[in-house]
This record gives sequence, C-alpha cells and structure tokens, in this order.
Amino acid sequence: MGKPVSIIGNCFPGHKLPHSIHPWFCKGIDHEICFLKVDEHVRCEKWMRDDNVDSKESKTASWFKRFIGREQKPEVTWPFPFVEGGLFILTLRAGVDGYNITVGGRHVTSFPYRPGFTLEDATGLAIKGDVDVHSVFATSLPSSHPSFSPQRVLEMSEKWKAHPLPKSPLQLFIGILSATNHFAERMAVRKTWMQSSVIKSSNVVARFVVALNPRKEVNAVLKREAAYFGDIVQNVSAAYIMKCDDDTFVRVDTVLKEIDRTPPNKSLYMGNLNLLHRPLRNGKWAVTFEVCKFNAFVGILI
Repeated sequence: MGKPVSIIGNCFPGHKLPHSIHPWFCKGIDHEICFLKVDEHVRCEKWMRDDNVDSKESKTASWFKRFIGREQKPEVTWPFPFVEGGLFILTLRAGVDGYNITVGGRHVTSFPYRPGFTLEDATGLAIKGDVDVHSVFATSLPSSHPSFSPQRVLEMSEKWKAHPLPKSPLQLFIGILSATNHFAERMAVRKTWMQSSVIKSSNVVARFVVALNPRKEVNAVLKREAAYFGDIVQNVSAAYIMKCDDDTFVRVDTVLKEIDRTPPNKSLYMGNLNLLHRPLRNGKWAVTFEVCKFNAFVGILI
C-alpha cells in the first residue's frame, strides 16, 4: 500500500491532460510545507502520516519521537483526511487567488489559478478513481472574478500614468506580457517597479504587451485603460530589449548596471539558455513541425 499523498494540478480546456497538467505533491507532516498563501490559506496543511509507524509501538509514541530534542511544543496535527471505505464531504471553493479544498469542514489544500485563467474557463468537474459519489451540490459561480474586476483594482490617478516617449534614443525597452483581464496585475506593476527613478527620469521605457480578448466587453475596458494610462503597446526602437511577465518584479537599476558594463562591441543576453531543448508537440506550449522540424532547438547567440 502506498504512502498517503496529496497531488494538486490543473489544466486548460481542450488540452490533453498528460501534457498540460503540472502537479505538485504534498506528503503531510514529513514534507517541507509550502507556506505561500492562497486566499490566506497555506498550500498544504500538516496532516499526520501514519504509514511509517512501527506496529510495536503506539502511534502517539512514534509521533512524539519525531520531536525529541526540540524545545517547542509539537504542533497539533490531524490524520490524513481520506480513509478507504470511509465517507467524506469535500468542498471546492473558487476564491480570489485560487481554489481552496476542505474535507469535513477542515482546510486541506489550496492552489493558485494559472496566469490568464478566468472563472469562465472552468466549464466542468471530473471525478476519477475508485470513489463512489453519493451526491453533488453546486452553487453558482460569480459572473466575473473579483480580482479581475476593473472597478475594484484600477486607480484612475494621474500619478500612475506613463510618461511620454522620450525624443532621444532609448537605452532599454521593457515589454511586459499581460492578459486582457489582468487589471490587478498591471495596476500592481504601475504602483511598484514602474515607479523606479530610472524609468521616470531616464531613457528606459516599460510598456505592457496585451493581446485582444474574445470577449468584446473585456476589450472595451482594456482600450479605455490603455488610453488613460498610456502604457499598453507602442512601437519603439531601443538598444536593448527585455521581456518579462506581469507577475515579475524588475530590478531596473541592476539590469542597467549589466548593460553599462558590457563593451559596445559585445552582445548581452540575460536569462536561461536551454540548449538542445526538445520541442513539445502537444499541449499549451506545443510547437508544430512547420515551425521547427528538428527534434531539438539549437541555441545561437550573435
């Protein structure tokens, strides 16, 4: 019989499960708990694993032996929530940051939404394995995710507007990839590292790069946002170009230091170069044979 473990993963609609799911594993009290919060919940609770308990000693004695030598009092834990042949009530709640799962009224695990996800993408629920479902009760989902509501996160203030493009040549252009409904993410960037002094007072420009959404009402709000803040998609020329996502905090001063110490006759590449990486043929990051007919990418730096 295997050890108890919680496996969490998600996938996008229309994608084959083996290629699009990226699970992570929680092994309970013996596992290094991930303390990153999702809606103020930890990703994995410290439930008790009893599979390693010696049959000659009690479970309680074995559990306390794990804390020999520690001054602090052991934390109160609880058994693994799923027992063979036992009944349980599982609740799946869609929160602001991600999904939160409780069993028997006790929080078990939480995991964040993928970038670009909206609740409209959640079109079904599949239950597989040796589980007998006695009943299912579902409440309605909100019409739009609260964290994506422009009325909630957009602050139409002059101080968050982008400065006009300088007339002199740019030293660095930073393109920030974002999704149409990532109003909160863009607002967070505007209020943090986009306020850097080197962006406000030098030839460094940061702009969001956003593709249009299939939903016209989302595009309408996006265009109003772009017209007001002036920091979404523009054609520019620059000596150096940097790409990042809207959940990235950029140390612009550090990037400029690397640029300044690079000789004029040398090229600069910053980031991970994955040589001979095999292209994926299925899933979200699939590369067609028309785009790359080889079995591995070849990295070329000039």
